[in-house]
Amino acid sequence: MECNNCTVDELMFTFRVKGTVNLAMMPEVIQHLKRRNIWVDIKGNDFKLKESEVNDFIDFCKDHMNPNDVSFIVPNKEWKPFREIENVLDMQWIDEIIKNEQLICYYQPIVDAKGDTFAYEILSRFQNKDGMLIYPNEIFSAARERGRLYALDRVCRMTAVKYAARLKDKKAFINFIPTSIYSPEFCLKSTTNLANELGVDPAQLVFEVVESEQVEDRDHLKRILNYYKEKGFQYALDDVGEGYNTLEMLEDIKPKYMKLDMKYVQGVASDNSKQEIALKSLEKALQVESVPLAEGIEEKEDFEWLKAIGYQLFQGYYFGKPAPTPI
Repeated sequence: MECNNCTVDELMFTFRVKGTVNLAMMPEVIQHLKRRNIWVDIKGNDFKLKESEVNDFIDFCKDHMNPNDVSFIVPNKEWKPFREIENVLDMQWIDEIIKNEQLICYYQPIVDAKGDTFAYEILSRFQNKDGMLIYPNEIFSAARERGRLYALDRVCRMTAVKYAARLKDKKAFINFIPTSIYSPEFCLKSTTNLANELGVDPAQLVFEVVESEQVEDRDHLKRILNYYKEKGFQYALDDVGEGYNTLEMLEDIKPKYMKLDMKYVQGVASDNSKQEIALKSLEKALQVESVPLAEGIEEKEDFEWLKAIGYQLFQGYYFGKPAPTPI
């Protein structure tokens, strides 16, 4: 059984009407919709419509009501002014991407100090119906706009686990968004079950927390990470750097790996300010017994400098770009 957040059913819009003119018009609006056999759920000044049935109301509202006194909300989002509804409707294509699982994964190597492959980060790449790739930023922006981030994060994790099963003797780093998970015991159960079905050793999988600085509920993050740990998986923190979470937080969640943000990696060999941040991040990692990993390496000089000060794992174009098959 899946929760509503993981499925991609037709989007439901709730409208809230205010203002004397609009409220006086509402009985006519509701009667009109009902005459057209359009399902309407009414509670006070709020009413719900399915996405396939909102256009009629949108047109009427623009012509005969005051749109400034109308707002709307979709599941998992906040109330928005009526003028922003077209943005949500325009992003409907993301539903098909998720529903049809129009994605593949690429592998990017993570190497040790000798340059030997230690693991691969498994990166989602999305495709339209013609097979053309869509940029991840575009995908996740659309999912956020429509409140589909939960479903998107799930299909990415599940697909990544399938690709991880092909690696056999290498670890796989898999991204996930903690704010997209309501209950780890429920939302992550399908992911762990899939790993078991595919015969993937839990110790092979490293779940990488992205957007970790945006997680305000530390207890919720700890529940997620503790769930993974109890199941035998490891976890990593992404984009560590200046102003990053306090040492107290890092000691609290104890990540197995900490990845230094690429903006402090690229050019670090000749930049004193980046060197200072790299050293502080290394010190934090060692204090909480995490493995320090530098990502985004493109130049030999940066690799050599980071290796010399004690970083243990490395990732970036210098070692290999993301590719459809492991290098």
